[in-house]
Amino acid sequence: MTLSRRIAGEFAGTAMLLAIIVGSGIMGERLAAGNGAVALLGNTIATGAGLIVLIHMFGPVSGAHFNPAVTLAVLLKRDTTARVAILYVTAQVAGAIIGVWAAHAMFAEPILQISSKARDGLPQGFAECVATFGLVGTIFSTQRHRPEFTPIAVGLYITAAYWFTASTSFANPAVTIARSLSNTFAGIAPASIAVFIAGQLVGTLAAIAFFGWLLKEESPQ
Repeated sequence: MTLSRRIAGEFAGTAMLLAIIVGSGIMGERLAAGNGAVALLGNTIATGAGLIVLIHMFGPVSGAHFNPAVTLAVLLKRDTTARVAILYVTAQVAGAIIGVWAAHAMFAEPILQISSKARDGLPQGFAECVATFGLVGTIFSTQRHRPEFTPIAVGLYITAAYWFTASTSFANPAVTIARSLSNTFAGIAPASIAVFIAGQLVGTLAAIAFFGWLLKEESPQ
């Protein structure tokens, strides 16, 4: 697969992912009549299901990272180059922003927004660390033992993590940045971005270290 097609796959896949996340959040909030749990449930189901489909769609093209944390993990495993990783991350962030704007357009929201939804505090950052650790671990483990199950495993993990983490599991720096541009159910205030991305990076590095050790193939004795 050519590099241009791989980059296009990362851009399109990440854009579609954010359209799903933000769009389902808007729909859920409008239909839930103030019931936050119902809105989150709708947001969760759409995101988990969408991830499974998107990874199946774009996995054969680009690897379906859709996430700078995943791309960083692949880079640190030396399965890609720094140049490709930079291009992937650029495409992911750009695609994520376009996906947010597409969701706004579909629901007749103002295209350009800034979120006022504060998600502050160290517990939120720790939640993102846990969420990202689990996501990278899910990918590493299933890719090693059951690669055909990876799309389903990622979708199911994110579905669960929406509910067991205090942050509702962004687990993705590109998603975090893009969601700051949506003052809707899925938004995050720009002031909250730093603690989220810090948690995501720590979770990524911890997962690389732990699962790299856990899944390391032993030399024959």
